[in-house]
Amino acid sequence: MWSLATPAALVLLPLPLIVRRLLPPVRHAKAALLVPPTIARQLGDAGRHGLAARLPVLLPAILWTCLVLALAGPQRLTDTGALPVSGRDIVLVLDLSGSMENEDFEIDGHTVSRLDAVKQVGAAFARGREGDRMGLVIFAEGPYFATPMTYDSEAVADAIEAATIGISGRSTAISDGLGLAMKRLAAGDAASRVVVLLSDGVDTSGRVAPVGASRLASELGIRVHTIALGVTAVGEAGATRDSVDAGTLEKMATTTGGGAFRVRTTADLAAVGADIDRMEANAHQAASVAVQQPFWPWPAGLAFAAGLLLLAGGGRRP
Repeated sequence: MWSLATPAALVLLPLPLIVRRLLPPVRHAKAALLVPPTIARQLGDAGRHGLAARLPVLLPAILWTCLVLALAGPQRLTDTGALPVSGRDIVLVLDLSGSMENEDFEIDGHTVSRLDAVKQVGAAFARGREGDRMGLVIFAEGPYFATPMTYDSEAVADAIEAATIGISGRSTAISDGLGLAMKRLAAGDAASRVVVLLSDGVDTSGRVAPVGASRLASELGIRVHTIALGVTAVGEAGATRDSVDAGTLEKMATTTGGGAFRVRTTADLAAVGADIDRMEANAHQAASVAVQQPFWPWPAGLAFAAGLLLLAGGGRRP
């Protein structure tokens, strides 16, 4: 459906005629040139016939009409797809303690640190969450929100790729990271609230036991998926002080009805992302939205072209 954004602007159309009617005509002194009769007839015929004779009147009229039409703002109502919204809030909680520097993962045949592996898979996971409102919490000795809750999945992915070890200390406060995520999710009104928590160590500086924090998450209706990142886990043969507490992370997940994942290779990490995608499917039915599509640049462009012709001499009388 076509309409005008400012239809009142059309009252300006007869303005040049009104001005011409009210103002006295301007008289110009004319110079005479004596030419042979044959040439005079040819000049007279050229002045009386053809489009060139009408340009001095047509071009200003076209320019003014197009300018007024552009000012009126022609527009058309069109349907467009709405931004997808799933009604789900997800907070990624990433461990950036010192042990994430350990180089025991492999990507494309190259040994990389745990952090580099997490960046690659975590950023891909974030970019695939179109329709979800996401946030990013980074924790080590203390937690902080690296990205506020947003529908801009690309911004979250960029923040993951820019994460740096040491900015929030080097110890591991799992419960504090989860607590900060819960605080933000509890204040929201999303139908589904999810935490994806990744850690490669043992809680060493949290003020609350991790399992106790997960119980509170369950009471708040927040589902927690945990990812235990590390070649060895606490209690296994060959475990070191940098081994992951997979048992605690599993209890945290099961307490809230979430999934617990153990990751030893980058292939495992990629599979976890795919599994969480399936568990937290963001299928949606996006309703179309009617918006006004402006078309004023077209008459404005025609007015500009008419003005150029006038400047080029198209409006001079022969």
